[in-house]
Amino acid sequence: MLTHYAETAAGLAHQLRDAHIDHDAFEMLLRPCTLERCSATCCYDGVYLSEEEARGVEWLVDKERGRFVEYGLKLPQKVVETVRNGMSQKTAVRVAEPDELACDFPNHFNKTRCVFLDSLGRCGIQSLCMEDGLGEWYLKPLTCWIHPVVILPAGRQRTRPVITLVNAVNDPQKKDDYPGFASCTHCGREDAGGQVAWKVLEKELRALGELAGRDIYGELSAPTIDY
Repeated sequence: MLTHYAETAAGLAHQLRDAHIDHDAFEMLLRPCTLERCSATCCYDGVYLSEEEARGVEWLVDKERGRFVEYGLKLPQKVVETVRNGMSQKTAVRVAEPDELACDFPNHFNKTRCVFLDSLGRCGIQSLCMEDGLGEWYLKPLTCWIHPVVILPAGRQRTRPVITLVNAVNDPQKKDDYPGFASCTHCGREDAGGQVAWKVLEKELRALGELAGRDIYGELSAPTIDY
């Protein structure tokens, strides 16, 4: 299985099966993610969790806290915190050390780190998965490894979900005092020296396709034929 979180994956798969793919968005140029360049900037605020993922992360820490210590992590007693007036849950964060942040760390991001990151920006959950031969993402919350791919749900503005990437103009988290999230991370921001996004994000797109029972990567990489 691709992920431990079957309920969360099933909900995502339901959206993906009927989703429109924003081909134009995936022509954006991106650079492949490397910790040397980004120092896990996208993990600065932790990750939002489904109920299932929150239970799973807490279970994992109860079971494997000693191994996380071996990875150099100093996990707090509570690794999942409740936010947004009790409406959401996310992984806890800690204050970042100055040398842990990328040299171009966005000014509007809090200087914090997900508690599951070590001093080099490596994810302890991913390290554990790989050590146990589970695949690098099996126990990671889905939002962690989907990034920077965005699935916009159906609603008043759209009749079908949309699989897309955001940019500095349409980033849905952009506000007057907050220029955005995904479009400001190293793996999600446009880069003239990069490659087309669907090539850079092949691993993520193939994994999403596996969840959905649909060849999302193949649909994006197929040449457009003009008649």
